[in-house]
Amino acid sequence: MRRMSQINLDALRQAPLQPDPFDFLVAPGFIGPEALAGINADYPPIASAANHNFDNLACGPAFNRLMETLQGQEVAALLGEKFSLDLPSLPTTVTVRKFCERTDGNIHTDHRSKIITVLVYFNETWEHEEGQLRLLRDKDNIENYAAQIAPLGGTLLAFRRTDHSWHGHTRFIGERRMVQVNYLDQSPLAVAAQRVSRFGTHFMKNILGMR
Repeated sequence: MRRMSQINLDALRQAPLQPDPFDFLVAPGFIGPEALAGINADYPPIASAANHNFDNLACGPAFNRLMETLQGQEVAALLGEKFSLDLPSLPTTVTVRKFCERTDGNIHTDHRSKIITVLVYFNETWEHEEGQLRLLRDKDNIENYAAQIAPLGGTLLAFRRTDHSWHGHTRFIGERRMVQVNYLDQSPLAVAAQRVSRFGTHFMKNILGMR
């Protein structure tokens, strides 16, 4: 199997860039059903509801191959064309999630060290109203959204991080498979700041979970 055959680049090429409430695109069918089944069979055996660094996970070959592709030059170049950025020159981080808990989904913008966020979903069905990502027009109202994206397997969502790129989802507890790829400000200071921010986020979620 050719490595790129896991994904449908035409789905990404055909996805229009939307400006409201901030620059984003959605590419349904970025991963086809047959490839999705193989990737899910090789999904890492995650037990906790948290984002896990991909480098620390044990995965099967189909999943590993997809992660290599998602960080590859061809995907970066195509996304870069969409957002008018030189993404192939930027470093990336990759995190993997399998479960949601009640403290997930709070409205936020991503850390300022992130330039573009890419989310790829892996649940083969999604029949819940809850847990769908909302791209919001303000930081205070989860109902004031411009777009809502179900975390349905094979869908890719990418958006530009800004000071108003508010997003979140209504409370959901259960399996919600997702990979997040971030293109980062390449300065060491920005990358270090992101790591500090991630530690603080995990700490606060642990405190909230104890209540």
